[in-house]
Amino acid sequence: MTPPLRPGDVYSISRTYTTDDILAFAELTGDKGRHHMEPDEHGRLMVHGLMTASIGSKLAGDIHFIGRELHNEYLRPVFSGDTITCEVTVELVEQKDGYRKVALRSIYRNQHGKEVIVGTTSGVVRD
Repeated sequence: MTPPLRPGDVYSISRTYTTDDILAFAELTGDKGRHHMEPDEHGRLMVHGLMTASIGSKLAGDIHFIGRELHNEYLRPVFSGDTITCEVTVELVEQKDGYRKVALRSIYRNQHGKEVIVGTTSGVVRD
């Protein structure tokens, strides 16, 4: 059952990234850029941008959202050990025949409250 969606609804999820997460994502995607594979001067690996952005997928799945368009602006790097909170706000819900057209706005913040990604997405939720 799809939850009711109204403009202004807010959903949130957090995740702390580990070195194992980053290495598994690198193996899965083939993106083995040096910054993802070799620790920096603090012993951290940089999390893939798409991996960071993907935590919003859990929220999208919870509302049965099927994305059609996605735009993200990557503002700061995320490293192993960082905890990222993704906050998704419903911007638009427009009823159509058999589905709802939905627009979402996302803000991802690190454990210090700094924005690391801001973005928008639009898609549909089937009735």
